[in-house]
Amino acid sequence: MTSATTTRTAAPLLAPRESRIVWLLLAAAFVAILNETTMGVAIPHLIDDLGITALAAQWLTTAFMLTMAVVIPITGFLLRRFTTRQVFITAMSLFSLGTLIALLAPGFGVLLVARVVQAMGTAIMMPLLMTTLMTIVPAHSRGRMMGRVSIVMSLAPAIGPTLSGVLLETLSWRWIFGIVLPIALVALAMGARWIQNLGETTHAPIDVLSIVLSAFGFGGIVYGLSQIGGAAAHGGTAAETAAQNSSTLALVVSFVVGIIALGLFLWRQVLLQRADDALLDLRVFRDRNFSLAIGQMALLSLAFFGTITVLPLYMQRALEYNALETGLAVLPGSLLMGVAGPFIGRVYDARGTRVLLVPGAILAVAVLWLFALTFTATTPIWFIVIAQTILSLGLALSFTPLFTASLGSLQPRFYAYGSAVLGTVQQVAGAAGIAVMITVMSAVSVSAQESGVVETAAEAQGAHAAFLLAAIVSLPLLIGALLIRKPEDAPGGAEGAPVGH
Repeated sequence: MTSATTTRTAAPLLAPRESRIVWLLLAAAFVAILNETTMGVAIPHLIDDLGITALAAQWLTTAFMLTMAVVIPITGFLLRRFTTRQVFITAMSLFSLGTLIALLAPGFGVLLVARVVQAMGTAIMMPLLMTTLMTIVPAHSRGRMMGRVSIVMSLAPAIGPTLSGVLLETLSWRWIFGIVLPIALVALAMGARWIQNLGETTHAPIDVLSIVLSAFGFGGIVYGLSQIGGAAAHGGTAAETAAQNSSTLALVVSFVVGIIALGLFLWRQVLLQRADDALLDLRVFRDRNFSLAIGQMALLSLAFFGTITVLPLYMQRALEYNALETGLAVLPGSLLMGVAGPFIGRVYDARGTRVLLVPGAILAVAVLWLFALTFTATTPIWFIVIAQTILSLGLALSFTPLFTASLGSLQPRFYAYGSAVLGTVQQVAGAAGIAVMITVMSAVSVSAQESGVVETAAEAQGAHAAFLLAAIVSLPLLIGALLIRKPEDAPGGAEGAPVGH
């Protein structure tokens, strides 16, 4: 026993060929996420440079989210139908093409098309990375590898807004894409040369009706979420009232269409999976540990993405810091998440989930309540930095074990579908968190100003309400942290236990 253990520990984590593939996928995912997080800061500059309205500019983000929501559910099928090399080249080619179009875009319309093309490539990258890791990394070392993924997911959002701010202050918005493009092309060239197929492919025919239903289902829900802010806005002038009515109608229609299409999509997948022909195989939910981990991830994503969107607005509107100061304030927490990732992965491999998830949930819930109860129009920036850094630590303790335990609970043939479900849940839950929390913040702030409250104090009240919502939503995390287990420790179960037929 001792000799075997020593040999396993001393052996390299991956063979050189597989290690090269993993690092290429990590680099590609980093570039894709970096690009996604740079756009928010650039919106005001794009409004001025392109002569567009704020509503039109928001479509550069909304269209990206919509495309992600439509493509991610399809990736489970794509990753099983085509080789690793084919999928990687397609994803990076789309991303690189979209980046080139954005760099050269003569106006808003072309830039919007570029964002859609970019999103198609981005949507494929993370499921490809996660599925590849689950396929080639031994179960006893997956925590360490998922720790590296957490570096990508932490550092890219941390660097993105800061990089964007620097480029916008010194050059122009086109350089946001100009910096990313050569990196993407290098990754594409290296991947075309070195990446080979990993795992087995199937030859199941693609179900066009499932794609259509998925697009209307997930796309309709995400688009409806993006309209919540406009529907909840206070209509003052006739034009504002008309815009509010339009947003309300779009919200209702989108949700109705989305829910009906999603129901039909799920029903069709149940029928198709009997012959292993499903676009998104729902048998992954027959595993209790996977379902619990996905539920925990949904709550985390909803609270996390909403909070990190509201926090900069609170700092700029209520505390009157500029964009660069805001970016620097949240940087330590993001860097801590990246640095802690590999260490947390090793702890997961050695000790399992509870030793990480329980303190992670306690820290995240406690800090969200701290946000809700103590942040005012006079909160010092050092307090915000400390609180946000502790929140980031709580999230770091949660994300790595959730990624690893959820996918590790499935049979290898379901990894691609599990990765697609994971990405879809993150995207939809994150969009919901952002939409609802921004709406709550805006509604409370406007109401306070109409009551005669000073603008900065009113903005602080709006942020308080949004943070309170996130804190309430986060409470079930404390229970979920106790229920989710490392797959080897689950009842009856070694890693990859059968999902059922």
